Amino acid sequence: MSEKNDGANRDATKRSARERLLVERERQKTRDKRRRTLIVAAAVVGVLGLATVVGVIAANTGKDSGSSKAGPVVAPSGATGKDALAIQTGKAEAKSTLTVWEDFRCPACKQFEDNYRDTIHDLEAKGLLKVDYHLVTLIDGNMGGSGSLKGANAAACAQDAGKFTAYHDLLFQNQPQEIDDAFGKNARLLELAGKVPGLDTPEFRSCVEDGTHNSWVAKSHEAFAAGKFRGTPTVLLDGKNIFSDEKNPLTPQKLREQVEGAAKGSGADAVKGSGKSASPSASPSASPSASPSGGGSRTASRSASHSPSQN
Repeated sequence: MSEKNDGANRDATKRSARERLLVERERQKTRDKRRRTLIVAAAVVGVLGLATVVGVIAANTGKDSGSSKAGPVVAPSGATGKDALAIQTGKAEAKSTLTVWEDFRCPACKQFEDNYRDTIHDLEAKGLLKVDYHLVTLIDGNMGGSGSLKGANAAACAQDAGKFTAYHDLLFQNQPQEIDDAFGKNARLLELAGKVPGLDTPEFRSCVEDGTHNSWVAKSHEAFAAGKFRGTPTVLLDGKNIFSDEKNPLTPQKLREQVEGAAKGSGADAVKGSGKSASPSASPSASPSASPSGGGSRTASRSASHSPSQN
């Protein structure tokens, strides 16, 4: 009888142990599930937190480090066009106008400048072409940094010193890789300025370091965005996008032919309209440009009106 009781007790003990084990396993499963839930929740919170940080960074992308010092819009000397947002080179009375929207960090802009620079300068020197440069900060917004902004400000400072063309060309000739924000460092911009005779002055240095024209550059970029252009460079010859016809794009030689043709046509029209009594001196007075600001303003308005057809 005693042996039977002992056996029954052992069986009960085994069952009790198994039951406790099963209960403990269920508890462990519950704890594991709760722990996994907490881990997932923490991961979600972390991702959301990271997204918030990234969002803040993205919201501030392209803003220069001196944005807190940004004051009223200060246009560079001689700026022309609508809201004085263009820097014009060449002779104001030139028949043809090239409107260029570009970014000093933009590789495609460098390619355009390298290919067309000599032709443009030659046509400017002959009084046949004027160029309205609009500076934007597209790459700062896309890649981060402030090189587009600071480079544009420095170019505007060079305009104040009457050295825009030389410095503009030098910046493109020394353009860093797109991901390299070298122009975001004032020291680099000042170093390059030293290669332009007469540019590296205390006034120029102060203009660069203070970001004197930062707000003007920002306003220029806003105008670019409002124009709904595809990207940089956007180049218009008398209001028409020179790259709009992909099958027959404008080349430097074609640009020269069109500009020279427009100049010859203008001269012929002036003589024809003035009659036999017209003297040679009457032809310049018949030129459509009366002042730098007037011609630039019409060009800017024309470029904006053509933007929808470019997209």
